[in-house]
Amino acid sequence: MTERDKSSPKVVIVSGGAHGIGEASALAFAREGYRVAVADIDRAAGEKLAAGRRSPTGDIAFIQADVSRSSEARDVVQKTVAAFGGVDILFNNVGIQPPDSYRTAEHLDEAVWDRIMDVNAKSCFLLCKYAIPEMLKRGAGVIINNASVQALQSQRLVPAYAASKGAVLSLTRNLALDYADKNIRVVAICPGSVDTPMLRATAALESPQNPDEALTQWGLKHPIGRIGRAEEIAEVVLFLASEKASFITGEYVCVDGGLMAKGAWA
Repeated sequence: MTERDKSSPKVVIVSGGAHGIGEASALAFAREGYRVAVADIDRAAGEKLAAGRRSPTGDIAFIQADVSRSSEARDVVQKTVAAFGGVDILFNNVGIQPPDSYRTAEHLDEAVWDRIMDVNAKSCFLLCKYAIPEMLKRGAGVIINNASVQALQSQRLVPAYAASKGAVLSLTRNLALDYADKNIRVVAICPGSVDTPMLRATAALESPQNPDEALTQWGLKHPIGRIGRAEEIAEVVLFLASEKASFITGEYVCVDGGLMAKGAWA
């Protein structure tokens, strides 16, 4: 076992790190001095982020990859180790909810189901599969999985998305049990509605003439009275990755403006 030099910065991988919650988290980790590997399929956004145009502090390396593919998930981990010397934290953030997925099960295309499950759930398994051996070499690690309030309660017409996020929570619990004695913590976050490109795309689909009004109305469903900001989610991710959360594993944290406290929210 080769443990990390305690004086060296910790290394984190953020999947889907070029936009939204992933981007905000990558910037937050860099701000705190972490070395950050951002994996994303969007080369232009990823390279812009890595160029430091929005993050003058910390190290951010961009790796173009579709982490739902085994070979590319493995490459992300290998390239991170080559660049920064190891892996301490994995934030499985990447997720999709494409417009053609808003269907009842009988009308949902099987290929759309498969793609959502691959990106939202299988990518978590694959990145864990390849990152955990590197964490074991370090003697410790933290895995944070981005689930959703949809994993806890669901709304209509999102069978694939809801199923994928439920799978993320179950995987979180299982990994936490399997690796607790190896000093690897595994936790999840369940965001409510957060102002991201994905949510804005959904708002444009629901209300093409006035997507901002849709965002406002969704925000009013939250007891706090608004949708969340990506930076607010990133702060929770930072906390969970830190030693301040050292006794938390196998659990999820709702970052939802009180949405789950309401019960029948949808």
